Amino acid sequence: MQVCATDRLQLRHFNVQDAPFIVALLNDPGFIRYIADKQVRTEADAIGYLVEGPLASYRRNGFGLNAVVHSASNTLIGMCGVILRDGLPNPDLGYAFLSEHCNQGFATEACIATVSLAQAQWKIPTLLAITLPENTGSARVLQKLGFSPAGSITLNKQTNNLFELTAS
Repeated sequence: MQVCATDRLQLRHFNVQDAPFIVALLNDPGFIRYIADKQVRTEADAIGYLVEGPLASYRRNGFGLNAVVHSASNTLIGMCGVILRDGLPNPDLGYAFLSEHCNQGFATEACIATVSLAQAQWKIPTLLAITLPENTGSARVLQKLGFSPAGSITLNKQTNNLFELTAS
């Protein structure tokens, strides 16, 4: 199901046919370094990740992490969406892109669309986001979107920078 479109991107719900992409994304060196090693190594692992993560979130919450497709090439390049994360008091903006699609403005473009949906359609007044302190690229994206630093938080035994955006 298509969630929205931007000038260059389409955001749609993931499906189990996206398992090969999920294996590639979750094993991308940038994903492992800046997010986590989710131990997803096979397509079967990826299907489990999709069923228990994004697909369950769509059913339960009406939103979740979405597939980001480059419109011109019809190629999956990343994920972006809103999730409810244990340990956070408000929904969390999350995104990740294959390394070869970073530093091209895709994260900012996908996040602008997602924040707009979160506020207008899903009626989420406050969005959070977390990054590892060394992930300066993601911090820059969040600040471009209007997120403000809100301290730090420890999740999964890692200290993360916490950012917050409140709808005006």
